[in-house]
Amino acid sequence: MSGVQLYQSELRRIERGQMRSDRLYKLITELRDGRLHRAADLARKMNVSERTIYRDMETLAASGVPVQGERGVGYWVTAAITLPPLNLSLTELEALHVGLQVVGEAADADLSDAAKTLSQKIDQVLPEERTSAPASWGFAIYPFADAARGFQHLPTLRQAIRSRQKLELSYDGTQMTARPLQLDYWGRVWTCVVWNETAADFAELRADLIDAARILPSLFVEEQGKTLADYTNRRVTL
Repeated sequence: MSGVQLYQSELRRIERGQMRSDRLYKLITELRDGRLHRAADLARKMNVSERTIYRDMETLAASGVPVQGERGVGYWVTAAITLPPLNLSLTELEALHVGLQVVGEAADADLSDAAKTLSQKIDQVLPEERTSAPASWGFAIYPFADAARGFQHLPTLRQAIRSRQKLELSYDGTQMTARPLQLDYWGRVWTCVVWNETAADFAELRADLIDAARILPSLFVEEQGKTLADYTNRRVTL
């Protein structure tokens, strides 16, 4: 195989991996409403076979996303971010996630093994009844390998949410001015709910797809139709 062929083969492999990562995230978005979703319906929405959906569900479950259900019945996602006797805030969860991820990839074999062992111990004490976001830290399968890129933007997003300041964002190749409303964590992917002033609509942005984020000096106040409650109500009625 020539150098050009190898290069083209590598590009195709990367594209397939990105398509799968995007599909897995879309599946989480579909499942997070807590309702039962049949594999056949998900396959039609994702334009893939039911067998692919079955494999994707196995991948999500192995990566720590609490997928429940089975073939022929349907699937849903529901989980809680708790560690008895601890209740973790999003900030504490982020610190734990980043720390384990960094140490798990360390060159020191002992530290890397210790991080993986610790993640397994955490999984073992997680509660069985889960009602919000996933909290598994397994290293076995990681379908969102590039999600760590979003960590750098989390402090900026959080600060803007707390101070109610608008953001200038470069997101997946597009520019926008947005009002950040809430940070969420699903299946090791951080997302931010925003009111996109450029498009005059709500959006749920993946932190790992944010290219640049800058806090603007202008503040924003709650306006009817642009609040987090409005976004939540609209999701419920969909």
